[in-house]
Amino acid sequence: MLSFENTKCECGHQNPVGTVLCESCGKPLDANEAASDAPLEMRYDGVARRSQKSNPSIIDRVWNFFSSVKIAVRIIIITLLAAIVGTIFTQENAFVSFDPSTYYEDKYGWIGKWYYKLGLSNTYESWWFIGLLVMIGTSLVICSLDRVLPLYRALSKQQIRKHPQFINRQKTVYSADLGSDSEAWVDQMEEQLKRKRYRVHRDGSALLAEKARFSRWGPYINHIGLIVFLLAVLLRTIPSWSMDNYVSIPEGDTVSIPHTNYFIKNEDFTVDYYKDEELPEELKGTSRAKLYETKAVLYTCSENCDDPLLEPKLTEVTQHDIKVNHPLSYKGLKIYQFGYDDRPKLKAVKPVLIDKETGQTYGPFDLPMLDPELTYKLGPYTLELKKKYMDFVINSAGEPATQSREPNAPAFVFLLTGPDLPKEGVPYMYFPKQNDKIRFSQDAINGDIGKRFEIKVPKMEDITFAPVVTTLNVRVDKAMPYIWVGAGISMLGLLLGSYWQHRRIWLRVDNGRVALGAHTNKNNYGMRAEVAAVLGKTGIDVEPKSLDNGGNKS
Repeated sequence: MLSFENTKCECGHQNPVGTVLCESCGKPLDANEAASDAPLEMRYDGVARRSQKSNPSIIDRVWNFFSSVKIAVRIIIITLLAAIVGTIFTQENAFVSFDPSTYYEDKYGWIGKWYYKLGLSNTYESWWFIGLLVMIGTSLVICSLDRVLPLYRALSKQQIRKHPQFINRQKTVYSADLGSDSEAWVDQMEEQLKRKRYRVHRDGSALLAEKARFSRWGPYINHIGLIVFLLAVLLRTIPSWSMDNYVSIPEGDTVSIPHTNYFIKNEDFTVDYYKDEELPEELKGTSRAKLYETKAVLYTCSENCDDPLLEPKLTEVTQHDIKVNHPLSYKGLKIYQFGYDDRPKLKAVKPVLIDKETGQTYGPFDLPMLDPELTYKLGPYTLELKKKYMDFVINSAGEPATQSREPNAPAFVFLLTGPDLPKEGVPYMYFPKQNDKIRFSQDAINGDIGKRFEIKVPKMEDITFAPVVTTLNVRVDKAMPYIWVGAGISMLGLLLGSYWQHRRIWLRVDNGRVALGAHTNKNNYGMRAEVAAVLGKTGIDVEPKSLDNGGNKS
């Protein structure tokens, strides 16, 4: 058998199930609540909320979960803790180029290893962190809808003449006998309230005065701002909405900007250093950059943009001298000066092969650092390239290795064949840099073959250095305007909710006796002081403390 809960008030108004206070007269609907003398719980004026259903469905349970403020606070705390953990070590996307699988372990040990394995090195782009943000956004939406709709319904349908029990159970109350001039007193009360900037509504001898209702929407405006903010943050996960890349450009070169149809040229790079007398004593003798800038030209590509074999068709769109904190900006694209590398790096040399016994010289031959030929024919002799090391080092096992791909300490191992040499050839190790030749003892490594033959560069003109390389940080953040909009809306909501209070005063006179009740969403001390001041203007002097619930009712 179906049973229906009777929520009809004695005033005749039919209230939705779950309503605590009658939407019309304000009388408590629950029998136990009606028998109490304690101040009423005025949150949302007692209007029913969806999250208060007694027999919730599965959808209602999900709604109840996300409408819970406690749950929302816990999710926010978990998200904040996750964000803090993400700052322990540098995130992967902060590096120009490196191998994260080895970097964290090499730099931070076993903690770094597990930091990477647990995915914390990519915290802010991980699925679980984005999921936490989605949960916060969902909670904000449902919390707001669960509360703002009942609040709007309660405030938009306020009745002027409230039930005496509703009035006498407010936190600020006053009652007294007025005698035969009660109508004139109510008129005087209305005038004084208007002077306090209340909006007054009359129904005979009943009165409702209200001001600063807009402040009640402050928290929900704040929620809207936070939702816009979170949506903008989530939009950053869409590749076309956000980009944070790095490009390294040798001086004079033009390179493409990844994931865009833009190309950028490094026309000229300059760097100025502080003079020794400009530096503090502890930094004297060190090299400190004072200013470095890239004279950049930005192009758009219309044809052959991704084909390395064809010349791209470029159209210049803007020029800018990129300095630190002075980026090139164009249609949402921002290019910042990130760094530079002006260390001298070999690009190519033109050495010769010298037979020390005969004094005969063979060559020169072109030897680029990055892409050398495998075989060089020099008179009767042949050099066959067997190994190359761009950044030569002897590792812990005592074997030759390279530290990086950059030609910081290049070394080449050739197999030398020719007359008066063994048929299978003789290995010869060559260091193009003179200081590397001495540091790694090239003559000792080559032994007897090094006493007869030498590979060397005869003149400085035969040495070519790589141009200075500038590193630029390319950023696109289409979501940033929305982030600022969301932050602005949120601040507006905080301002409305913090600096104004929604104040209401209900008053009714029955048989010459006045019953007054007042409510505010915060600052009850200010509310009762204001009521005392208004009563004082009508000739009734009361102490503000006596207006506390249970005060003067004589």
